[in-house]
Formats: sequence, structure tokens, C-alpha cells
Amino acid sequence: MHVPHAASEPHTHVHYYRLALILGALTAVGPLAIDMYLPALPTIAREFGAAASLVQRSLAAYFIGIAIGQAFYGPLSDRFGRKPMLYLGLALFMISSIGCAVAQNINALIAFRFLQALGGCAPIVIPRAVVRDHFDQSGSVRMLSVLMLVMGLAPILAPLIGGQLLVHFGWRAVFWLLTAYAATWLAVVALFLPESLPPARRLRQPITEVLAVYWQLARDRKFMGHALSGALIFSGLLAYISGSPFVFIELFNVPPERYGLYFGINACGIIAASQTNRWLVGRVETHRIVRIVLIVAMTAGLFLVVDAYSGFGGFAGILVPLFCYIACHGFVLPNTTALAMASHGRVAGSASALLGTFQFVGGALAGSLIGAFANGTAVPMAAVVAGCGATAFLANRFVTT
Repeated sequence: MHVPHAASEPHTHVHYYRLALILGALTAVGPLAIDMYLPALPTIAREFGAAASLVQRSLAAYFIGIAIGQAFYGPLSDRFGRKPMLYLGLALFMISSIGCAVAQNINALIAFRFLQALGGCAPIVIPRAVVRDHFDQSGSVRMLSVLMLVMGLAPILAPLIGGQLLVHFGWRAVFWLLTAYAATWLAVVALFLPESLPPARRLRQPITEVLAVYWQLARDRKFMGHALSGALIFSGLLAYISGSPFVFIELFNVPPERYGLYFGINACGIIAASQTNRWLVGRVETHRIVRIVLIVAMTAGLFLVVDAYSGFGGFAGILVPLFCYIACHGFVLPNTTALAMASHGRVAGSASALLGTFQFVGGALAGSLIGAFANGTAVPMAAVVAGCGATAFLANRFVTT
């Protein structure tokens, strides 16, 4: 099923980094939509008179929407091209962001967040396919690591911006800003992003063939092993995102406007790891990097559970193992993505979509578990993060071989 990449790699540094900037900014739409309103979750709960677990469903709804939407955008982008699907997704994201901004109750917010995710998944799945259109496996790892640098700024800036917007303008301003962000990059895509999948290479597949492609991918042990390893580590990251606002703000009395500082420190770990990973490409075997880092993630999760249950180390006892676990994401996601897609360039859109679906289905389940077992402590968040790390290691160890 492997075919050489047909699109030529960007020939100059200017074109290369312009592509990285645009794709990174598009990929950042998802983190921005997730992270920017995190400091406002307790405030939203109070304004709507809703329980914390109900407000967390707005996050779970977003994760579910992204998981569902990616299954469609991938094959559609293989059929119609990458840019038309970006137009569709960004337009839907803008409209639903406006709906979130004017929502009058928690149920309306949850519904609009689901629609927002259906649009927001396009700029997640399609940039990965564009990378595969242009690059081989090693080139893909390097470009994906560059994207991690660009999109890594989002988790640093988003909660900080969200906290300031909350204090000065209220939580609804977050969604007005997301609307403007999507509109800006929609214009940039239209003007400056070339179509990477020419008509001659597009797949005109009936639905039965699309399902057959997904079935073939699901039967590929290497694809599934790498996909599940990356998805489970990512699910642990989303578990942290779901649980940390209440753990940090409610349990450890972190002011909402300062929540972003702690969140940003962890995002810096992702950036540092992704750029270290970029340097390691060609020097250390990709499979080996993944296997070593998964051991680190599993160990960090174990310490996190012990600290959360015993109270050892207080707030620092939560922050340190969280930082180690989250930094692993910067190594694992670029490598597992490139390894999973390496032999599937012909159906890069579908392969990217399936990867994203696994990631956000896992994230939705992780967030739901935290809400279901919420007991006023940090233990549910810690246990879910640790479970994701352990099962990611097991998937890599036993499924890929």
C-alpha cells in the first residue's frame, strides 16, 4: 500500500516555514478552543447554576464532536482536496463559536460546543494529511515536530488570554476571540496555502470503499499499535485538561487568571520535548524513542497517583509528575503519527482521520471517567492519566509486534 509521496517538498526555507506556520496555526485551533475557556469553567458553573461535572460535559462534547467529525473530513479531503474541507470546517467553527458566545444555559453551550468541534476537527486532521502529501517518514517527523513548536504556543497563551478575558470582559469574550481567529486563518488559507492534493491524485471512493480502507487500517497491527499508543498518551493529556481547572482552582486555590501560568509551564515541556525529538530524528531509531518515552510516561503517571492519594508534596507533588507526563506528548505524538502513516500515503486523509478519531474518542472517555468518579480530590484525574500512560505502553509493546 506504500507509495512515494507525489507532492514535492518545499524547496526553500521560506516556503518550508511558511507551510509550518500555517499548518501549525490551523492545528492550534483545537487547543485554543479547548484551553482558552478552561479558567472560566468554575465561573460558567456558577453563572448557569450547574454542577462541575455538567460543565465538564461541554469539554466531553467537544472531544466527541472532534472524534466523529474527523472520520468524515479525512475521506472527503482525499476525494475533494484539502482546501475545500478546510473552508467548510473553519466556517462551521466560526458560526458555532458565535453560538457559544450567546448561549443562555449550559445545555445550549454543550450543543454549540459539539457543533464547534465538528468544524474544529478539520484544521486538526487535514494538516497531518498535507504533511504526508509533501514528505516521507523522516521528513514527516521533522515537520510534525515543527508543528508541535508552533501549536505548542497555544496551550501556553490560551489559558493566560482566557484568564484575562474572564477577569476583564467575561467568559463569553473567549468565544468571540475564537471566531476572529478562525476568520483570520480562513483568509490566510485562501490566499497563501497551496492545494497539496492535485485532482489527478484524488480518490473517488464510494462509501463501501471508504469503510474498506478503515477496515484495512484497523487490521494493520503496526498502524493500530502506533495509533493506540499515541491516542492513549493524548487521552491522558485531555484528562489533565478536563480535570485540572477544578483541581488547580478549587482544590489548591489557584486564581483563575494565574491558572494559565501553570498550564503554560506544562506546555513548555511539550515544546522542549518536540524540538528535542526533531534533533533526535536520524540519530536514534524512532521506535526506540517511543518505547523509552512511554516508560517515562507510565512512571510519571504512577507517581501522580501516589501523590494525589497521599497528599505527599502538596501542589508540587501534583505538578511535577504532570509536567513529566505531558512533556512525553511532545515525543510520542509526532513519532507515532509518522510511524502509523508511513505506509499509507495513498490514503493519508483517511489514516489521519482514524488517528484523530482514536485520540478524541479516548479523550472523551477519559474526561467522562473523571466526571463520573469526581470525589472532591485529585485522585480521579491522576488515576485516569496514569491508566492512559500504562495502556499506551502496553499497546506499543504488544500490538505493534
